[in-house]
Amino acid sequence: DHDTGIATMKGFFGKILDIDLDRESFSEVAVSDEVLSGCLGGKGLASRLLLERNPPGVDPLSPGNHLIFAIGPLTGSPVWGSCRYGVYTKSPLTGLYAESYAGGTAAEYMSRTGFDLFMMHGASSSPVWIEISPEGVLFHEAGDLWGLDTFESEDRVRSWIRRHRAHAGKCGVVCIGPAGENRVRFAVIENDYWRSAGRTGVGAVMGSKKVKAVAFWGNRKKEMADPEYVSNYAREFAGRFRADKGVSAYKRLGTAMMVDILDAVESFPTRYWHRGRAAHREKINAAALHKRLDVRPHACLKCFVACGRLATVKEGPYRGLRLEGPEYETIYAFGGLCEVARIEDIAYLNDICDRLGLDTITAGNLAAFTIEAARCGRIPFDIDYGRTDRIARLLKETARREGIGDVLAHGIRTAAARWGMEAEAIHVKGMEPAGYDPRVFKGMGLGYATSPRGACHLRGSFYKAELAGMIDPDRTEGKAEMFVEWEDRLIIFDSLILCRFYRDICQWEELARMLRGVTGLSVGKDDLRSLAAGISNDTRRFNIREGLTPRDDRLPGRFFNEALPGTGKIITPEQMRRMVREYYRARGWDGEGRPLS
Repeated sequence: DHDTGIATMKGFFGKILDIDLDRESFSEVAVSDEVLSGCLGGKGLASRLLLERNPPGVDPLSPGNHLIFAIGPLTGSPVWGSCRYGVYTKSPLTGLYAESYAGGTAAEYMSRTGFDLFMMHGASSSPVWIEISPEGVLFHEAGDLWGLDTFESEDRVRSWIRRHRAHAGKCGVVCIGPAGENRVRFAVIENDYWRSAGRTGVGAVMGSKKVKAVAFWGNRKKEMADPEYVSNYAREFAGRFRADKGVSAYKRLGTAMMVDILDAVESFPTRYWHRGRAAHREKINAAALHKRLDVRPHACLKCFVACGRLATVKEGPYRGLRLEGPEYETIYAFGGLCEVARIEDIAYLNDICDRLGLDTITAGNLAAFTIEAARCGRIPFDIDYGRTDRIARLLKETARREGIGDVLAHGIRTAAARWGMEAEAIHVKGMEPAGYDPRVFKGMGLGYATSPRGACHLRGSFYKAELAGMIDPDRTEGKAEMFVEWEDRLIIFDSLILCRFYRDICQWEELARMLRGVTGLSVGKDDLRSLAAGISNDTRRFNIREGLTPRDDRLPGRFFNEALPGTGKIITPEQMRRMVREYYRARGWDGEGRPLS
């Protein structure tokens, strides 16, 4: 019971902020040490609360669905990579468990309010923005913000805080754009202009509650178990890893370097998953980005990786356009799947998505799917591969829910059914994959199939192991056991909450050291894996309750039936069945994928 017991564990405030949007009221809920030590905050605590508080079968866009923002025990500490927050709810895109994460500065200000987690339920009768501080919650009328893009919305809320809360200092702001307001099922929540809690449609849930933005400010600080140890550890950690080869590569080239890496192994999805290589690669890769745009590395707070690219277009119709990006996944989605052949055009489409509040991975997949539908004569729409102007128009119509855009706003499953193209559609559980082809990387196929939130590349990030030669990408037998260990470690990442770009340098011992210094918990690898397994079981139970069956843990048929040109690679149904069976066993689930403990 979260209402009993006062937390004394370090690294936490021991408090949840429970916000009732129907009544415009709030309450503080204490969290016990027993609960915190059993789930570590972040994903662990949020998943437990979703299981307890969300009504089974609730409509994701109804007032009864909870929207949870959470930080982890590392947030607000000197630990590198710790400035992220998570968003958790029931997804309007998949109807299943939703989790999404964003960096930037917002998490730091969330921590300063003095709460570990912020939980919203109900829905406002008119648009509001919410102010959260150590003093509690204030609700502000937001009719003047409704309809604005994410950049202007964030600017206006920040300006209001500066004018009316001079004692607050700086603040963090999260907000939605028109796509979230219009309940587009892949709408995002944005902060710091370009940072997105991107996948699963968390922005649509926020829009359904009529919440335009949330501002966080305060001066609270967590107590750490051993502040001197944590400070020394952070300094020593930077000394060991700042010059790491992988870190240096990300700082020099950003995630766009993955275009060349994936294309070289014919796993850069192109022309709506029909090809694994792009003939125009050199016009959209990291070299093109750094040549055609004025670029400098850009980091979140407390980060030495600096994977972001703060870029300004130098020439052409988009001259002067400034953004952070494009990241690899946006380049793959528009440059690969839609065959947009200029990096400046991809930056332009990226900017449209950021301002409207659209997830770029789903947006690019749906644009390419629409191109396929038009080319097959299934829909009367003027669009084709490489047509930046038509793709841009489609994005805007989707955010406004106009014409064909209204069909796409419901997601890939609705569009595929409406246009009679279920066999062509690429998705798992209603969410599209990222830019790693499972016909080449079989472990990514397992990750896409079993991820609780749909075809997700981040739950296991297993392409790293397969690219690095730690395990043969074509191997399927015995792969699940290794995959589960990777997934367990990243579940701990998401409970702490720690950035994915530290995954190669933060192995089990590093995570244990961080926890020991911040919380005082003395844990080893086996303890952490046990915690991760419990969190995984919670997300699985949530999904089973919402209707998930083993038939949902599978890939789209095209990956079985359509070989990649050049390599001729596919992944077979039997390979998938074997990996999923082994995954269930490695997770300690029964043959139907149900947790036994």
